[in-house]
Order: sequence, then C-alpha cells, then structure tokens
Amino acid sequence: MTIGRLALLLVLLMTQAVTAGAVNQEVWQKLKNLPGITDVDTLASTQYADKFVMYIDQLLDPEHPEAGSFKQRVIVAHAGYDRPTVLVTEGYDANYAVNPKYKEELSKLLNANLIFVEYRYFGKSMPQPCNWDYLTVKNSLADLHHVNTTFKRLYGGKWIATGISKGGQTTMFYRSCYPDDVDVSVPYVAPLNKSLEDGRHEVFLRDKVGNAASRNAVKNAQLSLLKRKQALLPMLDSYCKEKGYTFRIPIADVFDYCVLEYSFALWQWGTPLTAIPAEDAPDQAWFHHLITISEPGYFSLQTPYPSFNVQAAKELGYYGYDIEPFKPYLSIKSAKDYLRRVMLPEDLSGLTFDDTLYKHTVKFLQENDPDMIYIYGGDDPWTASGVTWLKGKKNIHVFVLPGGSHSTRIASFDEKTQQEIKALLSQWLGM
Repeated sequence: MTIGRLALLLVLLMTQAVTAGAVNQEVWQKLKNLPGITDVDTLASTQYADKFVMYIDQLLDPEHPEAGSFKQRVIVAHAGYDRPTVLVTEGYDANYAVNPKYKEELSKLLNANLIFVEYRYFGKSMPQPCNWDYLTVKNSLADLHHVNTTFKRLYGGKWIATGISKGGQTTMFYRSCYPDDVDVSVPYVAPLNKSLEDGRHEVFLRDKVGNAASRNAVKNAQLSLLKRKQALLPMLDSYCKEKGYTFRIPIADVFDYCVLEYSFALWQWGTPLTAIPAEDAPDQAWFHHLITISEPGYFSLQTPYPSFNVQAAKELGYYGYDIEPFKPYLSIKSAKDYLRRVMLPEDLSGLTFDDTLYKHTVKFLQENDPDMIYIYGGDDPWTASGVTWLKGKKNIHVFVLPGGSHSTRIASFDEKTQQEIKALLSQWLGM
C-alpha cells in the first residue's frame, strides 16, 4: 500500500470514528430500551440529525396471539422529546425512507420527530412463512396502535398521522378505528374505494379529467398504440422475456391491458401530453413511450407488490377499464374482474371483496369531525374515489390542487393555500 493510500485510509477511518461518536447515544439507548424493540441501528441522513432503524415485535393476529408474531421495520428520526411526532403510516415498504436523502414533508415543516412504519407483508416486514389470512387492514391498524403506545413512552407531545396513496388510506382507516391515538391526520392522495372495480375512475377519465382536447389526445394515443399492435407486440414479447416476466394471460392480452392502463397512469403521474409521440413517429418511439407510461411488469407474476394486489381484492378495492372506445382493436373480450384474473396468483383468484371497511370509514367520516387535512391532485384519477364529497365539516378540510397529480403535496399549492394549511396545523398542535 502506498503512503498516499495509507493516509487516505486513515482519514476514512477517522471520519467513521467521528461519525460513530456523533451518534446520539442517549436517544439510541432509550429506543433500544423500549419494549419489543430490537436491532436498533443508526442511519445516515442529510435531512435529520439523528436517524435510526429498528424492528418491533408484532402479533400476526392480535385477537389470536397463538398465531405467532413477526418483526416490523420502523424508522425513527429524533427532533426532541418536547417536539410533535409525525407517524408515517406507510402503505408499502420502507426502502425509500432508508435513503439518506429522504425527508418527510410534515416532519420538516413542523420540526417534528418522525416515526415511519413499514406496512406488514412488505419489504423487511414480511412474515415467514407467508400466510395471507393475516394480511388485513384491521391487523395493520393494530400494528400502528402498538407502535403508537410503545413510542409514546418517549414522545408524549402531539401526534400527527400521515401517509401517501395507500399510506394515505391507512392514515384514514387508522383514524376511524383508533380515533384517539393521534391529534391530527393528514392523508395525501388517498382513495376510498367502494368495490373491487369502483366505477368512478372510468367516468373521471372519460368525462372529467383535464379538458376535452387533452382527453381526446390521450384516447387517440391509445388508439394509435392499438393500431400498431402487430408491430409493437413482438417488441413487447422480447422486452418481457428479457425482463423475465411471466403472465397468467397471453402476451397479446398483456399488450391490451398495458394500453388500457395507459390513460390512468399518464394522468396519475402528470405526464405532459407533449411526451406523446407524433402520429408518424417510428414504432420504436411508440413502444418506448408505452412502456415508460405503462410498464408490463405491473401485470406480471413478478410484480414487486403482490401484497397490494391481495389487499385490493379483499378490502381496498381498485378501478376498472372502459374498453368501449377500443373494442375493435382488442384481443380481450372484457376487462371485467381483471385484477383477480390477471394480477393475483392463481391460487388466490377466488378472493372476494368485502366492503365492510369502506362502509365503516364512510360512516365514521359522516358522523365525526376530527382534525384532518386531505390533500388531492385535481387530475389524479384516484381523486375520483377520494373523499371530496365531504361537506359541511368544521375540522375536516379537503384541499384539491387544480391540475395536480398523485405527486401533489402541501408544497404544491399556492402560497395562500399553504399558509392556510400551516395555520390549521399550528392551531391544532398548539404551536
């Protein structure tokens, strides 16, 4: 080893030593001493001074402890024992929150502690063996209640629950089932679906999103894709084989579903219509555009989120596809019940939807008025099944950003609306 490399190594070792010495040992020890908490470790962060990852023991079924337990991943960023605490009710895995650059909007806005809870059956919180019977919203909310009661031993101030998309649904369901666990709830872009194929999304995409010209442009793009099916299908087949995707349906049907999904995905993420290729663009350009918007892995047996598909089929609901404008070009005869037929493992395709959760949540919101702020994007198809129907509430506020997508956050609004939202939070939190 050269002297230069030796010197560099010494510098690196000294840097690591300084970093390790900078760990807030008091917070680390207190987290470690909480009941049921194991494997507490530090995380690098450019956003939070003290960030940790750990696991909490959770019962698979709180009503039947004999069923066993699993370890659920939790991420904590410490701001102060006297600060509010933001509980992120994540709907999926926590992988992105481990990233050193990750920051959560409310915790930064309020200088609050952050407790980020990975959803059961996702990421590092997958029970082994996997028994789908215990993947219920009720059990997931019991997970959050246990996290809440455990960490309130450290953080006794005001608590805010928040989540995005499926996490926003979880925030909403959590408030309806454990109304006293938190003081404020902020669900972002959270749908409340009434059935497996809710029906409102198709109407929204056909008649309401954007304006007539933009809706027509998206429909014409779908028709252009279908008219090029003979040329694009071999490209799709090669792409899927290269990716290792397998499906329950023929590849021609996969193509159809990708095109049907296209409009929902494009509007959901706010893709500019200028991204649509010209009508005379080469087939390769159209194919690249299609898989950029509607990637076929979504319909494959290799989907990274089989747990979501199971929950959608059982309790969360989903959306359908309007095939009427495209019938002459489709291989499929009907898109009805596609989630069960296409996106679930074959041994789970018999799952039936239970609307108990939907009815419970609607009843709770109609009969109660907790401190809640709903955030929606006006062009996000999920807003079609949002709670924008709530009227006449004093404490529940619904903010819809005109033209906004599924990426809509508080910071997306104009300054006046942002100040209105911040004022509500300050009032409710006594800040």
